[in-house]
Amino acid sequence: MEELTVDLAVIGSGPAGQKAAIQAAKLGKTVAIIEKYPDPGGNCLNTGTIPSKSLREAILHLTGFYDHSFYGKDYKMREVSISQLNYRLSRVMEQERQMIRRQFHKNGIVLVQGTAHFESDKTLLVADDHSKVYKRIHSKFILIATGSKPRNPQNVPFDKEVILDSTRLLSIENVPKTMIVLGGGIIGSEYASFFSALGTKVTVADKKEHMLPYLDSEIGIHLQTALADIGLEFIGKKIPEKIERRGDVAVVSFTDGSVREADVLLYALGRTANADSLALDKVGIELDAWGHIPVNALFQTVLPNVYAVGDVIGGPALASTSMEQGRLASRHAFGEETHHFPSFYPVGIYTIPEISSCGYTEEELQDLGFHYEVGRAYYYEIARSHISGDDVGMFKLLFHAETLEILGVHIIGRGATEVIHIGQVAMSFNAHIDYFINQVFNYPTFAEGYRVAALNGYNKLKHRK
Repeated sequence: MEELTVDLAVIGSGPAGQKAAIQAAKLGKTVAIIEKYPDPGGNCLNTGTIPSKSLREAILHLTGFYDHSFYGKDYKMREVSISQLNYRLSRVMEQERQMIRRQFHKNGIVLVQGTAHFESDKTLLVADDHSKVYKRIHSKFILIATGSKPRNPQNVPFDKEVILDSTRLLSIENVPKTMIVLGGGIIGSEYASFFSALGTKVTVADKKEHMLPYLDSEIGIHLQTALADIGLEFIGKKIPEKIERRGDVAVVSFTDGSVREADVLLYALGRTANADSLALDKVGIELDAWGHIPVNALFQTVLPNVYAVGDVIGGPALASTSMEQGRLASRHAFGEETHHFPSFYPVGIYTIPEISSCGYTEEELQDLGFHYEVGRAYYYEIARSHISGDDVGMFKLLFHAETLEILGVHIIGRGATEVIHIGQVAMSFNAHIDYFINQVFNYPTFAEGYRVAALNGYNKLKHRK
């Protein structure tokens, strides 16, 4: 059996594992990273974030989605085949793989292909695709960054054609005419909007009354209106009782007695941590009630030399937050100056239209008893939107009515996940709403929505001249 000794062994090469490994290498440490896929990138690159966001961009570009703004709603968008979409996905994914490999090579990180599990708190065994153990890795520190996978209950008859999870969906051979999406969370909402843009008749069912219920409610309503305009139907207060395949059709029976059927069903009711193959019991690590690995504020498990980061420890389960968790864990392991993970960060949701936010929602401010005001700018007020062929969206700024401190930024519309960082930086420096009023923004840009929204909110304050 091959033997390898390093300072840090990282299980998983997704965003969290990558950044942890690179940070350790920058500190002069020897690092090995173990990845079950033949290529690096983890679930994020192979089945998750990168494929789904690449799919979104390909759909918007190839269909000419925004052209209907210029030619009217009767404008027939271009038909797109799965092969066209897959070509775009494969190009992006290969570019990302090459980039990750270059980074690993540049930093002297050893990439080991296989499935790792614990032999002891400082030793990992790596098995090949045939479950044969072929390598033992000794390491002073071990970091678990194995991510998550779709939650697949045993009573759901998944296949590769009709009843799908988000991973299987990427392998379908044709664009379906009809689709049922079970789950109005981020993954369900994103894929539902993608296929609606392709012309599929999509129905989203969820036990909640609205899609993405944790959003600022005004933003959520704006989203559902935009999705309804492209043909998506949402049915709330629906709990699936039975899911089955009848011939080439998926059929869902709900607890209220209603039944829906479609060419394809996407089951998007949660994800679960990838922890079942790690042999955690050998080192005394137990999962919590939600199936996640418990960690402290420094991302240490019950074993001080074993860290866990990313989706495997639960929320927020974003690629962006996972990257920072990995970096911080690596710095702490090797005694470098660090800080606790920030509680303030943006969230991006890549529906069509996209959404991004940071800070408080209006509902949270109401519950906390804040005296606040709201500034709004609608995309139809912004020249850049007309130029881009998309006037769906809004900026919503929440600020304290007396101090003018910015309390929350919520954006829905084209470029939302990019321009959110302007609001994030402003809030980080405790800027007040008049900061946006007194600055000059490039024109025409989406970003000037901040100034329009700030003026709108500022002018509502009766005691201001």
